[in-house]
Amino acid sequence: MQKPTTMLYRNFLAMETEELLRSYPVDGAVLMGGCDKTTPALIMGATSMNLPAIYLPAGPMLNSHWRDQTLGSGSDTWKYWDELRAGRITEGDWKEIEDSIARSPGTCMTMGTAATMMSLAEALGFTLPGYSSIPAPDSNHARMATRTGKRIVEMVWEDLKPRDFLSRGSFDNAITTLMAMGGSTNAIVHLVAMAGRAGLAFPLERYNEISARTPVIANVRPSGAFLMEDFWALTIVLFAFALLVAELVGMLEKRIEYYAGVRQ
Repeated sequence: MQKPTTMLYRNFLAMETEELLRSYPVDGAVLMGGCDKTTPALIMGATSMNLPAIYLPAGPMLNSHWRDQTLGSGSDTWKYWDELRAGRITEGDWKEIEDSIARSPGTCMTMGTAATMMSLAEALGFTLPGYSSIPAPDSNHARMATRTGKRIVEMVWEDLKPRDFLSRGSFDNAITTLMAMGGSTNAIVHLVAMAGRAGLAFPLERYNEISARTPVIANVRPSGAFLMEDFWALTIVLFAFALLVAELVGMLEKRIEYYAGVRQ
């Protein structure tokens, strides 16, 4: 572990992203990330450089299973490690769990930092709409990649840069999304830094204000029961429900000119 914080790695990647984009004669960039700090780091670097950029999320793993249990990477790793130490499962059981818990490529399939930040990238407008939670091996992922490649070419011709669509409203939307999903608390640290790269200050009081008025509507581990593959399967329903809730209580900022690089 890096003490006092592993944010050092996020900041290194943000610096690397910015300098790579500055040092090569590129007109636009597709940012490919997924796990934890890669998403905020890539967006921070691209925002500082401020050339046309779009984010392509890696997507979560497929749901995993051990005997009659559904496994969620991350949370169940610690849960069953504690069970092993307490003598309630055997070394053989632990080996079976290790062999079962990551059944495909992708990020952790719980609503950890990776899934949270990929979702918030969409809420900010850095991905195409509805694509942030496609499981990594799903066939829709290849179609998303193709459409993302087409969109970045259009964004270059439009000269649409991150600071053109990152606004206070888009960060309010991201915070609202974070609270509605029951997302990772790490997102607060990342969103503060990401907003700073866009020249915006978001004090913790703003998070408290939005948190106080936003219900949790996603039943996803570790705060709920389901996993990101289930979340993806219900994305359209959840999105429609979130829009309904937002419309009723006025939570989502409506004055957003661009969403996911696409004019609304």
